[in-house]
Amino acid sequence: MSDAVIQVRGFLLHITHYDPVWNANKDKEEPFNLDVGLQVIDAMAEAGLNLLMIDPKDGVRYERHPELARHYSQDIGILSALRERAEKHGIETAIKLNFSQSAKHRHNDWFRPHNDLFDSPEYFKLAFEVIDELLGVVKPPRFFHVGMDEDHDRSYGQYVDAIKALHAGLSERKLRTLIWNDSACWWRQSAVHKDKSLAAEKAVPRDVIHVLWDYEDWDKDVALRRIREAGFDLWGAPGGKPELVATMRDRLLAVGGSGILLTSWVPCVPSRKDALLSRIRSCGPACSR
Repeated sequence: MSDAVIQVRGFLLHITHYDPVWNANKDKEEPFNLDVGLQVIDAMAEAGLNLLMIDPKDGVRYERHPELARHYSQDIGILSALRERAEKHGIETAIKLNFSQSAKHRHNDWFRPHNDLFDSPEYFKLAFEVIDELLGVVKPPRFFHVGMDEDHDRSYGQYVDAIKALHAGLSERKLRTLIWNDSACWWRQSAVHKDKSLAAEKAVPRDVIHVLWDYEDWDKDVALRRIREAGFDLWGAPGGKPELVATMRDRLLAVGGSGILLTSWVPCVPSRKDALLSRIRSCGPACSR
C-alpha cells in the first residue's frame, strides 16, 4: 500500500434523527445538547477528523417554516455555534438531510406535512427553502448529503429523478451532492434498496458522491470497485468498530476512494456523551494511516 491517505475524514452529528428506533421515542425525545456537541467537535480535532457533517432535520426551528418545529426543536443559532467551534479547529462543515421516502423507516418524516407532497414541484420548492436557510447558517463550502437510503415508496425511476432534482438545485448553489449507497446491504428485505442504488449508479450525474455504508465485515471490494469504475467519487461509512474502519480505509484507498464518514446513531445528549466521545476516539484515528 502507498502512503496515500483518506482525504475526507468526517463525523455525522445528529441534531435529531428518524428511523424505527428513534421514531418509537419521538414523543419523549430529549433536545440536542449543545455542550455535548461542542465536546464532540473537540474530540474530532484530537482524533484527526476534518469534516463535521451536521444533520439538523426538525431539531432546529426554521424562520421560513415554523410548521416544522417539534417539542425538541431549538433555535437554529445552535448550528452557528457548532460551525464556529469547527472553524476554530480547522474542521470543514457540511449538512445532511434525508429525502428518502419510506413508510417503514420514515426518514423524511422530519419534513411533515410536506413529505406527503411526494416529489411534486411544491415539494422541491419547500425543500430548497429549508436548504437555503441551513446554508445561510452553516455555510458549507463543498458538501450536502441528501440521504436517500432505505427508500421503499418510490419506483426506480422516481428514485433516480428525485436525486437528479436535488442534485440540480445543489449544483446551482455550488455544492456537491452526497447520497447513501445501499448496495452493500445484505439482509433479504434490503434487496429493493440495493437495486435502487444500482439504478442510481447507472443514471445519476457523475459528480454525485456515493457513500457506501456497511456496518458488518462484508466483502465490499466488488461494490467499491464497481462504483469507482462507474466514475463516481466514493466514500465509505464503516460503522463503529475500529477494525472495520481500518478495513474500509484500506479498501477505499485501493480503489481511489476519498472519504470516510463515521457516526453513532444516538442522540447528542449528556447520557450518551461517553458513547459519542468513545466512538470518535476509538474510530477516528483509524481513518488515517
